[in-house]
Amino acid sequence: MKHLLISCLLLFQVSGLLAQEREYVLLVHGGAGAMKGIEDAPEKAAQYYAALDSALCIGDAILSAGGEGPQAVMAVINYLENNSLFNAGKGATCTSAGTFELDASIMEGKDLSAGAVAGVKTVKNPINAAYAVKTKTPHVLLAGEGADRFAKAQGLEIVDDNMYFATPKTMKWVEELKKESKKNGTVGCVVLDKQGNLTAGTSTGGMFKKQWGRVGDSPIIGAGTYADNEGCAVSCTGHGEYFIRHVVAYNLSTRVKLLHQPIEEAADYIIHKELNTDVGNGGLIAVDKDGNFAMPFNSGGMFRGYLYKTKGSGKVEKAVGLGEKMTVF
Repeated sequence: MKHLLISCLLLFQVSGLLAQEREYVLLVHGGAGAMKGIEDAPEKAAQYYAALDSALCIGDAILSAGGEGPQAVMAVINYLENNSLFNAGKGATCTSAGTFELDASIMEGKDLSAGAVAGVKTVKNPINAAYAVKTKTPHVLLAGEGADRFAKAQGLEIVDDNMYFATPKTMKWVEELKKESKKNGTVGCVVLDKQGNLTAGTSTGGMFKKQWGRVGDSPIIGAGTYADNEGCAVSCTGHGEYFIRHVVAYNLSTRVKLLHQPIEEAADYIIHKELNTDVGNGGLIAVDKDGNFAMPFNSGGMFRGYLYKTKGSGKVEKAVGLGEKMTVF
């Protein structure tokens, strides 16, 4: 037993050292939920894997050149918002009224500055509007028509028709609202950049058939998104009401910051114990200031990927996954 404890301690020390030697870290998620249909269709799964890989490469190009976390997070989420595979931006799921209401948020860990929008209907890329709220106003969250008008006044790209966000698949759902949706795909990104700062961002079309006006966890700072350089950067996906009730993103960061729990241990506890007890299905991605990261989920699967660069060697490692196993590139 003594030798086992010593071995575990050495492994922990080595793991910590390796994490601290990471020059930068980038994590992405594309939603959590029932994934059986996708797992059983390799060609379809490959499309998601390719999209996640592209998102990682976009972020890597920015971080490797010395770009800061917010730049990388916004570029990655812009790409995912414009990819109709995911429930964010183009391809977002619809409300019970057959319309599209989008939410997004972004937060920086170095100063706890944050911005978010909820229920926007004309902003092409909601994460950009969230960043504008953070940088151009004294507020944190703008919602509805006011958020749309603010985004337009800031010169952000606006779509002429709310139906821009529809795809053939989502239009089929609009026509058959009584049919249960299998859509998954809230998107998120967390980053530890070269400057040692943490950033988190999340964007979503919300829950299928949601009551119009419903706001989930994605734009709620502390619930679906949070970043603190002394804790960690977190982006969540799943049944938003439960993530709000358990203040999941802030909960995780606080466990890391104040209880000094390893990020993986803290994340696993929240996802597999707290949320499972309350039937709150979903998952999260998170990274701490030392480059340690976690990507737990308690649903059928979660689209996710990671990329990090090791100091000195210049070696970049990345992987994407859907179920328990991940494909390393």
